[in-house]
Amino acid sequence: MKKNLNVIQVKGIRGLLMLLFVGSCLFAGFAVFPGWISMHAWNYMASYGDAVPTIGLIQGVLLWGIIVAAYFAFRKERIVVCVKSPQGLSEDELKAVFADIKKQAGEDKIIQSMIKAREAELKLKEENAQEKTEIK
Repeated sequence: MKKNLNVIQVKGIRGLLMLLFVGSCLFAGFAVFPGWISMHAWNYMASYGDAVPTIGLIQGVLLWGIIVAAYFAFRKERIVVCVKSPQGLSEDELKAVFADIKKQAGEDKIIQSMIKAREAELKLKEENAQEKTEIK
């Protein structure tokens, strides 16, 4: 079975609040703080020029966004992003999953009916495979 799956479960209001807190902390750490630094750097350099205006925090965050975009646009190594659909489980992995479900199912009628349906599906696949080999 595939062991490298990462599942994040958000349960209830507490989970949503935690998700919002983590998201806002990440935004503050990777966007607002560097924007604050770039705002102060710009205003420091603007104090030496007569016609250069000072900027606020929002403009500092936008300036930081321009700096990051320019970095990724003009760097030597290119970034390759590959998107592919996840591959399904093999038959052996599915059999192992259903064996675990059987152990946990006990007397649950819904799970028992799902297991019976899956077993019938596997039998049909095996019969079709045998028929195809017998015809040839």
